[in-house]
Amino acid sequence: MGIFNWINERVDIRGFSEFAFKKKVPVFYGTIWYYLGGVSLFLFAIQVMTGILLLLYYQPGAATAFESVKFIVSKVAFGWLIREVHAWSANLFIFFAFLHMFTVFFAKAYRKPREMTWFSGMILLILGMAFGFSGYLLPWNELAFFATKIGSDIAGAVPFVGDFLLRLLRAGDEVTGATLTRFYGFHVALFPAIFTVVLGIHLVLVQVQGMSIPPELERIPEKHRRYMPFFPNFAMRDALLWLMVLNVIALLAVFFPWELGTKADPLASAPAGIRPEWYFMFMFQTLKLIPGHIFFIEGELFGLLLFTFGTIFWFLVPLLDRKAGKGQRSRFWTIIGVLLIVYMIMMTLWGYLV
Repeated sequence: MGIFNWINERVDIRGFSEFAFKKKVPVFYGTIWYYLGGVSLFLFAIQVMTGILLLLYYQPGAATAFESVKFIVSKVAFGWLIREVHAWSANLFIFFAFLHMFTVFFAKAYRKPREMTWFSGMILLILGMAFGFSGYLLPWNELAFFATKIGSDIAGAVPFVGDFLLRLLRAGDEVTGATLTRFYGFHVALFPAIFTVVLGIHLVLVQVQGMSIPPELERIPEKHRRYMPFFPNFAMRDALLWLMVLNVIALLAVFFPWELGTKADPLASAPAGIRPEWYFMFMFQTLKLIPGHIFFIEGELFGLLLFTFGTIFWFLVPLLDRKAGKGQRSRFWTIIGVLLIVYMIMMTLWGYLV
C-alpha cells in the first residue's frame, strides 16, 4: 500500500478507482451488444503489440519488403504466428467495428447528447479501413501490388482532386517502391497517431456520457431499471470475451494462414481474380456492375459520387434522425439500416461466389 499511496498522492489513482467502482452498466435484453466496443478496442491493442514486433524485422522497400516478411515467417521464432495474429486481428477488428456501428445505430445510441460519440466512432471505422488498405501493400507480393494499383486508380477517378489523390497515394504516377515507403509511413506513423487521438476522444465521451439504452427503455422509471457494477462484474465478462476472441484468432492463425504468395513484379501482367479485402468488396462489386455511362456521367465516377454522398449521409444520421432525439423510433431509418446490411452482405457474397 505504500507504493499505491505514494503514486496516489501525485496522480490521484483513488479517484479513478472510485469512478470505476461507482460506474454501472444497464442490464436488459441488449446488454450483450455493449461488449462489441470493448472487443474492438482489444483487437486494436493486439494490432499495436504485434505490429511493433513485426517492425523489429520488417524492412520497407521494393528490394527488401518481401524478403523481410519471408524471413519473419520462416526464420524468426514464432514470427509466422505474430504475422498471422496481426492479419487476422486486423480483419476481426473491422468486422467487430461494423457490428458495433450497426448495434449503435439500431439502439439509437447516437441520439442527443451522444452525436459526437457517433462521429468519432465513424472516423475510427474509416481509419480502420485505411489501415487495412495501407497495410495490404506492405508484404509487396503480387496480389497486394495489383490490388493497390486498382484501388489507387479508383481514387484517381475522383473529379478535380483525382490526380492529386493518385500522386499522394502512389508518391508518383505508378505503384513503385516509393509507394510502398509512403504506405509504410501511413500505416505505422500517420494513421496510428490520428487513430490514437480520436480513440482517446471516443473513450472519454463514452465514459462521461455513460452507456446508452434504447429509447423505449427510457420510459421505464429509474427505480425499476436493472444495473450491474462496471467493476468487477462487467469488466470480468468483458475480459472473458476477450480471451475467447484471442482463442479464435489463434485457431484461425494455425488452421487458416495467410499465404505470402510471390514477390510483386511491376512488369508482369495482372493475375486473374484480383479482389480487394472483404470489407471493400461490396463497393468493388458495385463499381463492376455500374454501366460505362449513366446519362452524361462516367459509370466509375457515378459510383464514387454515390459512395461519397452515402458515407456523408450515414455520418450525419444523428442530425437527420429527428425522432431519435425525441426518444422515438423511426421506421424509415430502421428500413434504411436493414437495407444497408442486406446490400453489403449480398454484394460481398456476389463478389466472392459468382
